[in-house]
Amino acid sequence: MWTAAEVPEESARPLNPNQRPVVPRPGRHRRPMTAPKTPTQKTSKKKLLLTILAVVVALAILATAGYFVKVLIDSKYFFCKRSFKFIPIDQACDGKSDCAGGEDEVTCVSMFTVNSTFPVRLMSSKSVLQVYSINTGWRSVCSDGWTAEHTQTACKQLGYTSNPTYTKVQADSQFGPFTTVKSGTGKTPVHQATNIRNTVCQTVVALSCSDCGDTDPAGRVVGGTDTDIQFWPWQVSLQQSGQHTCGGALVTPEWVVTAAHCFTGSKKEISRWKVVYGQTYQTSLGGSSVDRILINGKYDGSTNNYDIAMIKLYSPISVGETSRPVCLPPKALGLKNGEEMFVTGWGYLEENGHVSNRLQKAMVPLIDQTQCSDRTVYGSAITKQMLCAGLMEGGVDACQGDSGGPLVHLSDSSKYNLIGVVSWGVGCGRRGKPGVYSNVEEMMDWINTVIEKNP
Repeated sequence: MWTAAEVPEESARPLNPNQRPVVPRPGRHRRPMTAPKTPTQKTSKKKLLLTILAVVVALAILATAGYFVKVLIDSKYFFCKRSFKFIPIDQACDGKSDCAGGEDEVTCVSMFTVNSTFPVRLMSSKSVLQVYSINTGWRSVCSDGWTAEHTQTACKQLGYTSNPTYTKVQADSQFGPFTTVKSGTGKTPVHQATNIRNTVCQTVVALSCSDCGDTDPAGRVVGGTDTDIQFWPWQVSLQQSGQHTCGGALVTPEWVVTAAHCFTGSKKEISRWKVVYGQTYQTSLGGSSVDRILINGKYDGSTNNYDIAMIKLYSPISVGETSRPVCLPPKALGLKNGEEMFVTGWGYLEENGHVSNRLQKAMVPLIDQTQCSDRTVYGSAITKQMLCAGLMEGGVDACQGDSGGPLVHLSDSSKYNLIGVVSWGVGCGRRGKPGVYSNVEEMMDWINTVIEKNP
């Protein structure tokens, strides 16, 4: 028999009488659900990123290619801006105007000849101040009446001034004859501020004009070793159209001494040159533009005599740990045969070899002038404006790419002096054929006059 089921009465009591009713709190909401990204959207974003990357890579390739194309064009042609045309680079700075307004003959290497004696110099390893006149010749300056203002004036005449100081050195016969400054002449050029003195003075003036030649203590050169720029902070790379061509040495914050033969042939257009300083490894980045290049007017390319040139930078460098001038040498420094010299550069590591990416140094002893001019070595090719350094048995030498670079000597005062400029030689490191350098001491008249006449 079917019977009807009993249905319980509806109750208002909660199913779980111990649970409190949930009361909504203001400010708390569930985060709305977002629709998941479809495969099409993910693919589109990936394609966009790949497209952007491809464009960046293509632009980088085009920029790189454009740079090398420019370098290639610059190495072959000179661009005349006014007449908007290219001419072969050999026609620039050849003495003939090939561009409108002679544009190709304006920014060129120039010759500078000095036939007079520069009237101020430092003498011996003690750096005794001497002045010159045509009538009386060279005379050492007595310390009587000498002032700090005289020191400032004299050092300014000598080119590079930084915290100049003077000391008194005992006078002896090697420094005579003598002269004394007039009173009230502190700002007068020192060679014009003196009176002849016929008696011996007790002390003479010795000058320290700058912080040149300072370096951290340490040690292209064939037979050389790796080194760092802070040990030779005056070393620079002369680059033409971005390529290392020669070395050079800072002698003031805005002047570089190098070799005249670096600027022969098609290398006379100044705008193509740049001076890179403060670098251990070869790089074309940075550096300074060139304001002017002056070659010794007596330079003879057939004999390499007077092989010296100077470069004025467009703006002075900031002197620091990796960029600092070397000292110019005093007269009669008293160097002897066999004295240690150091040559540095990025030139060939061996004859007919390859340039070095890293700066190299080598110790090369000074060779007596008589020995170097012996007929079995270089004979009459060696002039007074040259000196030799190296090992007669060979193996250590400067080479191609080192031209114009510095040959330096550490003085008793722990400062490096620029003794020579890499000039020429037979081969690199050959037996009986040492390196030949321009003799800087013999060309100090020219160097000082260039700095004075080209402010």
